[in-house]
Amino acid sequence: MIKPDAVENGYIGAILEKINSAGFKIIAMKYTKLSTEKAMEFYKIHKEKPFFGELVSFMSRGPIVVAILQKENAVEDFRKLIGSTNPELAEKGTIRQLYATSIGENAIHGSDSDENATMEGNFHFQNHEILP
Repeated sequence: MIKPDAVENGYIGAILEKINSAGFKIIAMKYTKLSTEKAMEFYKIHKEKPFFGELVSFMSRGPIVVAILQKENAVEDFRKLIGSTNPELAEKGTIRQLYATSIGENAIHGSDSDENATMEGNFHFQNHEILP
């Protein structure tokens, strides 16, 4: 998911280029906007954390790009490609090092497990056919 900060800053094309260059195949993608309610639902795992309100506000403030990616070892490889949540600690050349501005506005989200990737894909692409 390309987050509102990266969309606002015009980084969609550059981020998609990095994803393609890293060997990922985009099998589903859409430009959308999360309502406050949908952002709360997506991030419900964090509802007890102090940053929950700020996160929901950020993620519902503007458009995002959501995608389902395919590649051998996709989750692990994507986590390496996006870099550390803190862009100051992210390795050189990672998406967050290049395009994030802070820990809170870190440009991109990547699932942390195959199980979560499936759940998150279903969340964003419910009632849509995903081509093989």
